[in-house]
Amino acid sequence: MEILFILIPLAILILAVMVAAFFWAIRSGQFEDLEGPAYKILMDDDADLEPLPKKDKSKSEKDS
Repeated sequence: MEILFILIPLAILILAVMVAAFFWAIRSGQFEDLEGPAYKILMDDDADLEPLPKKDKSKSEKDS
């Protein structure tokens, strides 16, 4: 029963920290654009990717 005197204030303290973190996230703009990153994946340009270099076949034939 005495443990409740520790656990209840501890739970209230943890709840207060979580609420403070939630309001900080709202004020700092963490929830402003929830759909933007999902659309960025679809609109990714592949033009900036460089083609892979071709492997030398004669080198791989020598290893066999």
